[in-house]
Amino acid sequence: MSPEIFQQKILAWFDLFGRKDLPWQLNISPYRVWLSEVMLQQTQVTTVIPYFNHFIQKFPNVHQLANAPLDSVLHLWSGLGYYARARNLHKTAKSISVAGGEFPNDLNLLMQLPGIGRSTAGAISSIAFNKSQPILDGNVRRVLARFHVISGWTGGSKVNNKLWQLSSDYTPLLRVADYTQAMMDLGATICIRSKPKCSQCPINSACLAKIEGKISELPTPKPRKSLPVKKTIFLMAQNQQGRILLEQRPKTGIWGGLWSFPEYESLANIQSLFLEKGIPIKLIKQLDEHRHTFSHYHLDYTGIMVETKSPASIVMESSQSAWYKSSQLNSLGLPAPIKRLLKNHY
Repeated sequence: MSPEIFQQKILAWFDLFGRKDLPWQLNISPYRVWLSEVMLQQTQVTTVIPYFNHFIQKFPNVHQLANAPLDSVLHLWSGLGYYARARNLHKTAKSISVAGGEFPNDLNLLMQLPGIGRSTAGAISSIAFNKSQPILDGNVRRVLARFHVISGWTGGSKVNNKLWQLSSDYTPLLRVADYTQAMMDLGATICIRSKPKCSQCPINSACLAKIEGKISELPTPKPRKSLPVKKTIFLMAQNQQGRILLEQRPKTGIWGGLWSFPEYESLANIQSLFLEKGIPIKLIKQLDEHRHTFSHYHLDYTGIMVETKSPASIVMESSQSAWYKSSQLNSLGLPAPIKRLLKNHY
């Protein structure tokens, strides 16, 4: 199938069945496209929609996002995961705001901004600026890998380069915004990972994976590694005033900049800490262990609930720790496991 026929079939399908009323498709601007594309990295559309709507309501333009405290940004991101995206979002907003608030319409300049890779830059260029630039998100990778029966993990350099070339070959000069959205929609709604709806696909007659009976094999999954397991104990301390002890994590690393319970290796470590400070504590409960999985390891965690009569000012010396009222927690950026512990036990 020639690129021209491929484009025609994709666009004709989009005209009839493509999604055209997603929140970021309304009042299209570089800011809205950028925000949605960053949120959609490794995240489903249905999950992103409410987060996008809350963000746009709170930060309707890049200047307001740039001027917001990082805590406020992380709070609205809580539960969406991959928090480096939110930190990079904030950095990029500051950079663009300082430069006058205009997004660069050059692909290479876009790629120099924090958190904007080649595919995100291509989406901004094509959708917001109507420039002919290819994209290669997970949906497009799946469509092209099946259509051309390309085996091998799509994140590997050889396969990745081949898919980028194909994406570039198929990207039209005209109606590029519609085509880009169509390819994402096709992968998200028709050429889905399991049980794809091949009978509804506009290019099924030339799909080599369908012809060769290899749909279920492609794209080739990433080689699995056995994830290591780390264990931690969260100190869930509450003082006599009913305030809960939280600490802000370092700006980089896992849950960077979010507020969390202090972490310890054992109950003995917790008891030693308070003993050293001469602060009496009352053990309330040791909670059941739960698992939270990151991309590169499993975290098995449990909570130790304690009460202390200590004044707020003497428990922790670090300026990154504080006692919070329950009513204040809704304004903080909290990791999903911490939100779960707070919801279930306070």
